[in-house]
Amino acid sequence: MAEFPAGDEGLLTKKRAAIVQRSFLAIVGELLGLLNYLRIDQGIDIKQNKVATRQNANLVEALIGAVYLDGGLEPCSNLVRRLIWSHRDEAWKATNYKGKLIEYCHSISLESPVFHTTNISGPDHDKVYEIYVQIGNRIFPTAIESNKKAAEQTAASNALSILNGIDS
Repeated sequence: MAEFPAGDEGLLTKKRAAIVQRSFLAIVGELLGLLNYLRIDQGIDIKQNKVATRQNANLVEALIGAVYLDGGLEPCSNLVRRLIWSHRDEAWKATNYKGKLIEYCHSISLESPVFHTTNISGPDHDKVYEIYVQIGNRIFPTAIESNKKAAEQTAASNALSILNGIDS
């Protein structure tokens, strides 16, 4: 990447991952107001944050794909630069606590964290996940969120806070 000429593979992978993750693409979709153009079954509640996030991200991906299929690489590249790349700093500000926890554990020679799902409840369209982190024999507080990724991120954040408070 021209923006990171000295960036190693790990840094570039993190930057790429940040701009293709669902939560960031959903923000772009929201900025464009794409949900206003979505025709959706009455049984789907687009007002639910989880549903809106998923649909906004899907719509951004579909828009990029449609432009590529219709116009080819150059128009698609221009669109990605305008929609995605111009907002990249917003994506890069988001913290990947799970990645930070793994890096932290490796940096001080701890075992890699293991994420355990203790419970999944709720109807299919509105699941709730309970997840905790275990590092070696140590178990950290459970996180409860509306999707698995968010629960893992919160659990990792909790573990980092505790580790940094004790090991700092």
